[in-house]
Amino acid sequence: KEINQAVLGSCTNGRIEDLRIAAQILKGKRIADGVRFLIFPASMKIYRQALHEGLIDIFLQAGGVVMNPGCGPCLGAHEGILASGEVAITSTNRNFKGRMGSKEAEVYLASPATVAASAIEGKIADPRKYL
Repeated sequence: KEINQAVLGSCTNGRIEDLRIAAQILKGKRIADGVRFLIFPASMKIYRQALHEGLIDIFLQAGGVVMNPGCGPCLGAHEGILASGEVAITSTNRNFKGRMGSKEAEVYLASPATVAASAIEGKIADPRKYL
């Protein structure tokens, strides 16, 4: 399934371990054309740790956008909300209709590794070949 957006983080799966696994997959690679890749560390402490470890730089070099820690599009009210017909893969914790924007958008929940692999391929992808 092709995707328009990949979301890593928020309060769920925005831990330093989650960011590390995504960075491992993304290092030296680029996000697929036409895909928005948004990263939301779970807290400012985690954001600073990711910055210290060089993870933020890996995300930026890959073409991702690192956002302020917080909810992001998960609650349907911040950066990254989906338009009608868009498809997202996300490591957030809920995917009921309209949760991330339009009720006509599709939201697939996945692990941080799957989100990172999917951002590279532009479609829902198995991360095992990147690990």
